Amino acid sequence: MRRISRTLWLTIITLSVFASCSKQKSSTTGWNYNDPKEGGFEVIPYLEQATGPGLVLIPGGTFTMGNMDQDVMFDYTNVPHKVTVASFYMDECEISNIDYLEYLNWLRRVFVDNGRGFEGVYERALPDENCWRSPGAYMEDMVQNYFRSPAYRYYPVVGVSWLQATQYAEWRTDRVNEKILADLRYINWNPEPSPEGHFTTDAYLTYPDFVEQAQSDRRLQYITTGDYRHVMMEDGILLPKYRLPTEAEWEYAALGLIGNSIGERVLERNLYPWNGSSLRSDNKRYLGDFQMNFKRGSGDYMGVASAPNDGQMIPAEVRSFWPNDFGLYNMAGNVAEWVLDVYRPDGTSQLSDYNPFRGNYYMEKQRNADGSIMERDSIGRVPMGPESDSKNERRRNYRTAYNVNFNDGDLGSLINIENANVNPNETTELMYRKELNAPYSYSLMGDDVRVVKGGSWKDIPFWSQPGNRRFLAEDESADFIGFRCAMSRLGAISTPKSKK
Repeated sequence: MRRISRTLWLTIITLSVFASCSKQKSSTTGWNYNDPKEGGFEVIPYLEQATGPGLVLIPGGTFTMGNMDQDVMFDYTNVPHKVTVASFYMDECEISNIDYLEYLNWLRRVFVDNGRGFEGVYERALPDENCWRSPGAYMEDMVQNYFRSPAYRYYPVVGVSWLQATQYAEWRTDRVNEKILADLRYINWNPEPSPEGHFTTDAYLTYPDFVEQAQSDRRLQYITTGDYRHVMMEDGILLPKYRLPTEAEWEYAALGLIGNSIGERVLERNLYPWNGSSLRSDNKRYLGDFQMNFKRGSGDYMGVASAPNDGQMIPAEVRSFWPNDFGLYNMAGNVAEWVLDVYRPDGTSQLSDYNPFRGNYYMEKQRNADGSIMERDSIGRVPMGPESDSKNERRRNYRTAYNVNFNDGDLGSLINIENANVNPNETTELMYRKELNAPYSYSLMGDDVRVVKGGSWKDIPFWSQPGNRRFLAEDESADFIGFRCAMSRLGAISTPKSKK
């Protein structure tokens, strides 16, 4: 938070100096900015986006996305294709047990301890600790201790579904922005938040009376009038939302190609998140040491006691081994990770070549009959619903809110389109049936199946190649899957001349 506070305080100082200096003018109309005599249009000084807690800036670029070695599974689900990824932020390491326990503690404090009957919110967030069980192995020690014992405090959380991971990211957004506003005394932190009244970023920006509930003794003022107001996104103080990275972002970040490129020339493609194709370090000090936590072969998870290979039988601490050239830990091995995308066997090759992503479902705030936004629901959320398709009838870029089936599984790709009289949102089932007339004969494909990237402690090295991919239903979890968060970078950045 120190970096955030420093950037924000510089913004406030700049704002104060700016208000006392000569007026800026519009380059297109000539009218003064921040001048109540000339309309009072306010232009707030802005330095750059602050770096949120735990994040590392990943400068965007073009890269070849896809398999880098022979596909031993013969799936060919990620054929090489060139794409560009915009700059973004990504967690330095996986979300750990202590991070997730902090989340659960907040949920318990807000939704359980008040005795209001919202225990289900807390219980739905609990990881599946039974994910460790195996009918052919003794794993009860892991079931009972891995998530809650201090011995595993900084190990990656597992047993968390895609749905739970995305909800954690939403919660993290609100807690970080609440801390920013409280540190700057734009709101008073409430030590006893209620289920329906706790701080969320969306509610703070949506409801004008929300700031009155906070009763801060120091709020922002309009430059032109001096009236108190709540912070807006236009001020550059609040951070964008934490979220899961897209598949393209995750793969780009894992490769870390800045370490083996000169100018625009990539000298050697990485097979793993480090130069070359060897699993062992070529550093003289650590010569021969394995660079990730993985399964070496059948029955070999760490090597013999006198000479262990990677030294880890299960997941290792989140800052184990060496980071890649972006400064990210365990982008190969340790635990596989959820990403944002819905899974399709053709990968992202049928999508945009700029920030490719499958899973867009455009939502909007729900409104009353008089046009006002509906009140928060019983657990404090701003009511959201799918964007009305009638608003998009004359759009060229998209026509419907539901775009998960874009170029795959939509009405245009149905096998029996002449006789298809179905909701476009439900066509994936028809697209991936094994037999069109067998209603209970489905493949594992669907719009609720998400991409899993990276290898893990129980995988052979093949899965640790950034281009490889797997999938799992969004409400399922496993003992080898964790996650980390990402955040969009707003505005341009300059690429450093010197690279590590």
